Amino acid sequence: MRTFNIAAATLKGNPMARDSQAALVALNRFGLGARGGASGDFVNAASDPRGFVKAELDRPNGALLEAPGLQSTPALAQEVFAYQLEQKQAREAAAKSGTATPPPEANPAPSAADDKMQRRNLSLDRMAMEMSPKESAKEPAKASAENANAAMTPADAMQPNAQKPPQSPLNVIQKTFRAEALARLQRASLVDCGFTERLVVFWSNHFCISANKGGLARMWAGSFEREAIRPHVLGRFADMLKAVEQHPAMLFFLDNQQSLGPDSRAGQNRNRGLNENLAREIMELHTLGVGGGYSQDDVTSLARIITGWTFAGRQGKLGTPGVFVFNANAHEPGPQRLLGQLYEDNGVAQGEAALGFIARHPSTAKFVATKFARHFVSDDPPPALVARLRDVFSKTDGDLKALAIALLDSDEAWQAPPTKLRSPYEFVVATGRLLSQMPQDPSRYLGGLNLLGQPLWSPAGPNGFADTNAAWAAPEGMKLRLDISAQVASRLADNVDPRDLLELAVADAASPETRRTIERAESRQQALALLLMSPEFQRR
Repeated sequence: MRTFNIAAATLKGNPMARDSQAALVALNRFGLGARGGASGDFVNAASDPRGFVKAELDRPNGALLEAPGLQSTPALAQEVFAYQLEQKQAREAAAKSGTATPPPEANPAPSAADDKMQRRNLSLDRMAMEMSPKESAKEPAKASAENANAAMTPADAMQPNAQKPPQSPLNVIQKTFRAEALARLQRASLVDCGFTERLVVFWSNHFCISANKGGLARMWAGSFEREAIRPHVLGRFADMLKAVEQHPAMLFFLDNQQSLGPDSRAGQNRNRGLNENLAREIMELHTLGVGGGYSQDDVTSLARIITGWTFAGRQGKLGTPGVFVFNANAHEPGPQRLLGQLYEDNGVAQGEAALGFIARHPSTAKFVATKFARHFVSDDPPPALVARLRDVFSKTDGDLKALAIALLDSDEAWQAPPTKLRSPYEFVVATGRLLSQMPQDPSRYLGGLNLLGQPLWSPAGPNGFADTNAAWAAPEGMKLRLDISAQVASRLADNVDPRDLLELAVADAASPETRRTIERAESRQQALALLLMSPEFQRR
């Protein structure tokens, strides 16, 4: 309480050096919101808004994420492959004996009916308890569909007769997913501003996979982001593009391991041909965009060019299981013409050269610049800003740090009104940051994201989650946000004074209506819920 008052007093005590409106833009539009406690985020942002956001870009390896227990993609693959081998042997044994039914295949992704049941049965208390350590210490979390395979809560572990659930392969897959989610959530909760993390989220959604694809996708969702996205968010677009399209998670998600050149040795032997999924999404969603100047013939040509791009399987015939490999026997032989360019058949280099050309295509620069500005500024970004970002992208050979700096240097990005609603992920993370909570059990956050329609790393399609205001501002979604806000507030009781939190997170940028509404609330619980639902907190 005293900390909040000191921070607010510091801000008000030096008005000439402070810019509250710009601080709100820095923290909400570009970051993940002000942290509570003694962080002083709003004061620091107000003193130099642009410098506060840019500071994260100068931290070496600031986007990388390492945490104890997180494994590489090949290591995770071998765990799944080992289970698949056990299944195969169990099926063979069952077929011989005719007595037993083998276990189901490792695929924890819920069906549509299961997903509806999960959302219907999800307890809002789980989200609230994560935000309130006092209450969660008193009341062990109730079981739900989201944490059915989770490890015991700390409260359970303290019981003398507590027994751990058996570590089935399905539990291992879910445990891996939860560990990756927790590492991401903890990073988002700790960072000063959160701009770099916002860039990670943006590019991870741009080059999305879905954990609902199956056991491998669920195991790889986090490692894909750590290995293919994070190392390049402040690097070059061409390098990220190559890393993404050669990552086993993307190859599996879009079925490129099933694509065989019709005239290749494998294609002729197996009487199977091209799968154009990856090639189409590379051009439509990852680079050129719809109307970017490519044709169906170009899609087919790119699909031929990247035949043989796969990952080593369980038996390891092509390499260490779970690593990217080029299978020459599956590659379509001969030169291919793509977007007017001829690419000679020189193995994996043929596809890498094609990706390099597409990454530097003018349509890619326009598509990326438009999507970047739409995410951070407005659904209909200023054309001059898009043109400036496009030119920076082209002139710097796709330097994504330069692109981010150009965005922060533009007056349009700071002057645009806050018309965009925070995504569910931004909302739950910002709530935890404001309440000074460090996530310890990811199931509460994951449950909130499921409820709000943005399950972590699980979009419905390869186009990722929608990035427009209309996608999240529907009445049903706002009602769910209010329910979560009310439950969080009810758990906090007398822990915080919402008026102090308002000064900490918004200060002089709060509208008279918001300030008056919170001051006239009937209780602290109501005031906190109203703060979490205020335009200053919900919009960016």
